[in-house]
Amino acid sequence: MPRILIIEDDTDINNAICAYLTRQGCRCRQAFSGTEGRLYWQQEGADLIVADLMLPGLDGQALVKEIRAGTAAPVPIIVLSARTAVEDRLELLKLGADDYMTKPFSLVELWLRIGVQLRHAGACAQQGQANCIRYKDWVIDPQSRTLTAVGVPVELTLHEFEIAALLAARPQKVFTRQEIFESVWNQQYFVEDKTINVHISNLRAKLRPTGTDGYIKTVWGIGFKCGD
Repeated sequence: MPRILIIEDDTDINNAICAYLTRQGCRCRQAFSGTEGRLYWQQEGADLIVADLMLPGLDGQALVKEIRAGTAAPVPIIVLSARTAVEDRLELLKLGADDYMTKPFSLVELWLRIGVQLRHAGACAQQGQANCIRYKDWVIDPQSRTLTAVGVPVELTLHEFEIAALLAARPQKVFTRQEIFESVWNQQYFVEDKTINVHISNLRAKLRPTGTDGYIKTVWGIGFKCGD
């Protein structure tokens, strides 16, 4: 029985989500402000959070940022908002939200999206959290060598996957081209820099449709990293 924390200050919407998810077999906890939602999360936890963006007390952006900063194994978060601008969606995803739905929305679609996020989280739990790398809205499974971004599978070559996993596992470290080559190819570094550059470029191109290609940063004169 999934435990869903619903954080929504509109009573009608909160109650409608709660009633629908309860019929689907979920155990729901309702909060009507960001501050209340944070308290329930700290005290009880949850398998997934559905949160409005515009909340009294602590807004949705601050709530997502705070949960991500203090959680070793991030809980899936689906954000609801009346804002439709692409910039708002991208900002939430950068902060660590896993999905974003604009109001008005379908409860059926919300339930389907919840199912996607719970399956990803469940796969990580079954394989052991230490073996599953989560970076923002990437989920990287080293065992099956798969990467999903914003819930979308991204087809990568073996070397592209290994580069993404290497960078995401240590997001604040700047990896030199030599370190990337020796870790991924498991050989002594002897290639030109453009070999790594080409692989990075191809990786970014495949990630671009998901809006997450910017996760890979170029540190000029040194190499590459994930993280800000």
